[in-house]
Amino acid sequence: MSTLASPTSAPAFAVRRTTAPVPDAERAAALAAPRFGTVFTEHMSRISWSQADGWHGRRVEPYGPLQLDPATAVLHYAQEIFEGLKAYRYPDGSVWTFRPQANAERFQRSARRLALPELATDDFLGAIAALVGVDEPWVPSGEETSLYLRPFMYASESFLGVRPSLEAEFLVIASPVGPYFAGGVQPVAIWVSQEHHRAGAGGTGAAKCGGNYAASLLPQQEAYAKGFEQVCFLDASTNTLLEELGGMNVFVVHADGRVVTPALSGSILEGVTRSSIVQILTDAGHEVSEADVPLATLLAGLADGSVTEVFACGTAAVVTPIGRLAGEGFDHTVGDGAAGPVTMRVRAELTDIQYGRATDRHGWMHRLV
Repeated sequence: MSTLASPTSAPAFAVRRTTAPVPDAERAAALAAPRFGTVFTEHMSRISWSQADGWHGRRVEPYGPLQLDPATAVLHYAQEIFEGLKAYRYPDGSVWTFRPQANAERFQRSARRLALPELATDDFLGAIAALVGVDEPWVPSGEETSLYLRPFMYASESFLGVRPSLEAEFLVIASPVGPYFAGGVQPVAIWVSQEHHRAGAGGTGAAKCGGNYAASLLPQQEAYAKGFEQVCFLDASTNTLLEELGGMNVFVVHADGRVVTPALSGSILEGVTRSSIVQILTDAGHEVSEADVPLATLLAGLADGSVTEVFACGTAAVVTPIGRLAGEGFDHTVGDGAAGPVTMRVRAELTDIQYGRATDRHGWMHRLV
């Protein structure tokens, strides 16, 4: 067993490498056509926590199944949170990630809301750097490919009783992924759910926890059945305000250049991509507002042409143009149904920063290898 120091001030991670490494040819084949979340690298980072000992046992170990007691708390009370970010291969061979400190801070907020122990930013960054340092050959180099990183934490104490767990496990796993849009960026059709809600006021909507995504699966399934790719949720209090897609934030572009995104209400996830786009649009001279977006106002704007573009954003797809917005009693084409110029400029600038093709004027990129 060796140790690997991270580029942060976090303690070193012990490294136990797999005894059955993937052959180079097999790994090359996986990287030639990576698919999201289906192939994983050979190792995972891990840190354990207990109320008695705090965070301990920082290590990188072979990727493999987790052994859980049937009474493990997460299986019964859903104390679980996660994050998502990517590692990018630069032309010089170095590997970078985008705003990981923001992910670490959101992970801490999620932990607080789910009554889980908060992980220090240095440990969060150290676990990512340690894993990528060991599995660096798994970072693809093709156009718009990356290594998707999934940090997560779950309540690991074996007990049945409604209280916060006294034990937890934090892990990072990684999956090489290709471009989200294999055939190029394509506008998606969105169904607005007026029956189901992702989260409510005072709930866990602002936390990145599995329960929020579980709540979105049935309406997502219903949207698929109607021929739509994604579902958009309204607020649970009035059922009139746009909130977000199942896993993406939303932006509305007006003909006069103004851009609006739903205000963070406690039931909307504070996306890292979202806040980055707000900055990029502001830098470009757009007036950007974080405000309530009534569905009725949006539909009127689509009808009279004062709303010209709508797009969604998130880590996986970065920026997704929306070409159609429909629900019970309405069906509107957004603009001319194609990806709009503001949407595509934002996407191009953001991905250029992430892949090192543009100046990182805000210091968003963090070198891992």
